[in-house]
Amino acid sequence: MILTERQKEILQFIRRTELERGTGPTTREVQEEFGFASQTAAVDHIRALERKGALSKTAGKARAVTTSPPRVKFLQVPVYGAIPAGIPELIDQAAEGFVPVDAVAAGVSERARLFATRVRGDSMINASILDGDIAVFENREPVPGQIVAALIDGETTLKRYVHEHGQVFLRAENPRYPDLLPANELVIQGVLVHLQRNLTPAE
Repeated sequence: MILTERQKEILQFIRRTELERGTGPTTREVQEEFGFASQTAAVDHIRALERKGALSKTAGKARAVTTSPPRVKFLQVPVYGAIPAGIPELIDQAAEGFVPVDAVAAGVSERARLFATRVRGDSMINASILDGDIAVFENREPVPGQIVAALIDGETTLKRYVHEHGQVFLRAENPRYPDLLPANELVIQGVLVHLQRNLTPAE
């Protein structure tokens, strides 16, 4: 099963909504969350996920997109400290624990090389990546436009991978932060495949 980036985002939104309130979103809520022009677009995406086997409708739930996945395979992904969604910093590489990730929802193989970090900062806020979230990455080559964990001149950060006018660099999703151009080295450590929202209430 191969999901598009948008399909993975919608699947994660549905699973997150189910976790938070016990039932999935309506098609209108899916439409509003992703800015679709009509509910038809949301329905088309839901049906595509069903055809690919990522979702199956729950009986008696006509209005809500409450779903029962046909197959759930949780992978135990190591969490390596925090990754700055702001100014790059050096981070501790000692695993501090593990987080369960549904391989189907993340759209990855059960054999994928995954790692996770806690997000710190607000540079990716316009991509709905918030301080305290758990970001899960797959160790693979990125394509332009994907969000990545990157080592830039010896420091680690979370940004969007950009390739423009022959130049490769990193871009924040917050206008307060400038683009990051490597002086010597840019190593992509992983591509974002899953985001787990921090549901802990603020102190």
